[in-house]
Amino acid sequence: MCQVEVLTLRHRIDVAAGRAPADIKLTGGRVVSVFSGSIIKTDVAIADGVIVGFGDYRARRTIDIDGGYLSAGLIDSHIHIESSLLSPQEFARAVVPRGTTAVIADPHEIANVLGSKGIRWMLSASEGLPLDIYFGLPSCVPATNMETSGAKLDAKALKEFSDHPRVVAVGEVMNFPGVIAGQKDPLQKIRLKRGLRVDGHAPGVTGNDLNAYIAAGITSDHESTKASEAKEKLGKGMHVMIREGTTEKNLKELASIVTPTNAHRCMFCSDDRSANDILRHGHLDYILKRAVKCGIKPITAIQMASENTAHYYRIARRTGSVAIGYRADLVVFDDLKSFNARMVFKDGRLVAKDGELIVPCKPKRKARMLNSMRVKKFKESNFKVRDKGSNIRVIEIIPQQIVTRERRIKASVRDGLVVSDVDNDILKMAVIERHHKTGNIGLGFVKGFGLKYGAIASSIAHDSHNIIAVGTSDEDMACAAQALVDQGGGLVVTRGGEVLSSLPLPIAGLMTDAPAAVVTSQLESLHKAARTLGCKIKEPFLQLSFLALPVIPSLKLTDKGLVDVISFKKVSLFF
Repeated sequence: MCQVEVLTLRHRIDVAAGRAPADIKLTGGRVVSVFSGSIIKTDVAIADGVIVGFGDYRARRTIDIDGGYLSAGLIDSHIHIESSLLSPQEFARAVVPRGTTAVIADPHEIANVLGSKGIRWMLSASEGLPLDIYFGLPSCVPATNMETSGAKLDAKALKEFSDHPRVVAVGEVMNFPGVIAGQKDPLQKIRLKRGLRVDGHAPGVTGNDLNAYIAAGITSDHESTKASEAKEKLGKGMHVMIREGTTEKNLKELASIVTPTNAHRCMFCSDDRSANDILRHGHLDYILKRAVKCGIKPITAIQMASENTAHYYRIARRTGSVAIGYRADLVVFDDLKSFNARMVFKDGRLVAKDGELIVPCKPKRKARMLNSMRVKKFKESNFKVRDKGSNIRVIEIIPQQIVTRERRIKASVRDGLVVSDVDNDILKMAVIERHHKTGNIGLGFVKGFGLKYGAIASSIAHDSHNIIAVGTSDEDMACAAQALVDQGGGLVVTRGGEVLSSLPLPIAGLMTDAPAAVVTSQLESLHKAARTLGCKIKEPFLQLSFLALPVIPSLKLTDKGLVDVISFKKVSLFF
């Protein structure tokens, strides 16, 4: 320990012992103690950004929190910031006033586009913000060999980042078949560095397959959609992250599994949450409110949104609890039902008040834009599907879930071509490779969007983020895809060969540096335009983005064609 650290520690001890005044005293509040499971009426003394005492202390500055509930700052246990469409700076600006003081981010979206360059960009763009952004290293770039990603990251490439102080885990290991089969690549990543947590991704994995997956060293999972699934994972030793995102809503189903005995093994995560959802409804504050309505006790819910995550990722005492020796990352709630955040403190400094950030929010170094659209020229005829049989496999959307069903339906054929069947909501879908100019275009059909006219398209298509489009005509699909190429990525709605609405995403085709309010306004315009086409999905672009994800059951489409995720192999459109 250096001399400066010794002096700082002595100062904290002197304040704690009452021999020196605190920097700040928070008075008139009720401390939510997740360790004792109680509410404590007491003042809180802070020195050097650390909580050093409860009780009556002298202080250079006193802040009256006027009967509010003083909780630890909230921590999202698993999130992809890219899915908010916001840069790390604008994401922080949106969530910190809601009480979020830390997140564990997995940057595998940008890594699948730009590889190591993308990880370095995220680390740089998130440094120095009033939000601690920790990272799990993306373990599946690409997720599978059944799609074309922008990069490939092996264990050697990830090793470069493993000693970074904000890297706390190996990110979600989506290649569960590879792990269960004992393949070399995923196992090398799991064993990347001693001390790093290894996060899981095991939707529907059960029995001996789950045993094998856990035995490999994977210790958490956020993909449970059924209570029985989450219970099995808890019983076999995993930590369970209960997810409540924009399209993935599992809290209502899983809240019943939380008991006083197992609550310490449960956490909350949003995984993917849109900017407009954050601004309109909230982030972890919204999840807390929902959790209490679902029957989880308020103190337990706060524990799951703070200390449990800090403890799991081994960042405890840096954050996670209102306790002596912990960093003063704190939020003042009006009550433990609405969870309205009145004040937010970061390292003992008041950073947000009454829903507004009151401190600067800029990274240490300005992050530059990252153009990533490299698409081989295409034309409308590239979207035609020649009839090769009377029946086709169709992806069926399950509302508010990212899992899908496989439907087998009689094809709608016109002039020897399989076309969209608007009356029965069977629409053509395309995934266009955008990283290496390969010219790959995967074609299929989807049920559930409800479009009667036009097309929608996006450069966000998990996990490889090729262009994905769905529409009623080849003309509108080609128009939408070309608009994305021209604007450097983003989201677009077309009809009659014209663009009705768009949102450019110049950062890797995934994010923008525009404020959340601007993004929300543009998203509202896109959603309104999609509704004029007949779209019946609340968040059509988020739903669309998961239809190319070949690690989530059951049927998905990539630039290489249809993938049966259950058997983990490519299948023909016709059967």
